[in-house]
Amino acid sequence: MKNSRKPLVATWLSIILNTALFALKIWAGIISNSVALMADAWHTLSDSVSSLAVLIGIKYSQSPADKNHPYGHGRAELIASIVVGVLLAVVGFNFLIESIVKFREKSEGVFGAVAIWVTVTSIIVKEIMARYSLTIGKEYRYNSLIADGWHHRSDAISSVIILLGIFVGNRIWWIDSFLGFLVSLFIFYTTYGIMKDSVSLLIGEGIDKETEEQLIQCGNLVEAQVPLNPHHFKIHYYGNHTELTFHIMLPGYYSLETAHNIASRYERLIEEKMGLTVTIHVDTDDEANNNPELL
Repeated sequence: MKNSRKPLVATWLSIILNTALFALKIWAGIISNSVALMADAWHTLSDSVSSLAVLIGIKYSQSPADKNHPYGHGRAELIASIVVGVLLAVVGFNFLIESIVKFREKSEGVFGAVAIWVTVTSIIVKEIMARYSLTIGKEYRYNSLIADGWHHRSDAISSVIILLGIFVGNRIWWIDSFLGFLVSLFIFYTTYGIMKDSVSLLIGEGIDKETEEQLIQCGNLVEAQVPLNPHHFKIHYYGNHTELTFHIMLPGYYSLETAHNIASRYERLIEEKMGLTVTIHVDTDDEANNNPELL
């Protein structure tokens, strides 16, 4: 079994490093009188808050199944992903308004060496954090950790935008307001991606074509002497745990024991090769004759 502490370690590192980066960016923003740097700082702090939500979601999702939650608590981390998205949207909206106000007041930033070095440090650290969170999230199939990784990357990209603006900031008075506006839009785009994926999984999605083809291939490996005709696939995602149900077709003259053994072999193959928890329902030829859709 994989070390389940890795996702928790990744999340704790995110909280600690983001808090440190927030302090650096807020200091640089105050010195530079920059709404873009201040927006980037609070974007980074929102990473810490969202990582805390992810941490709670991951810890709760690892709780074993119980009487009231027979499929476990895996969807808790999907809820955490939605919390991340909401926090991002709030941050983006606040700095969109602040950027507009600063533009109307014709207030400009004064960028110096501190702003440059803090921004460069942020870009490097955030990209490392993004790659680590995305790798661990994909390895353990934690959607909230993947969302957190993209949150880190959005912060890194927004810092790149700010760095480019710093080099022209002393020649164009409105560049700071414009950069704050761009960062806000980028935050909204990241929010859309996180919310879209998490809400879709929480509502429930159909099985994708690639997974269906893998299931059919597994069926071809089962020694059944007849085509199994797998159909009526239904898949349910519970964080890093997935439940699958579908039907197969067997001759009506097969004994109950024979049909059960074939279905059990098929289930074991899928669990071994694809890591899914499977329940198979057996249809008979007689049912197919009465209902052509089963063929």
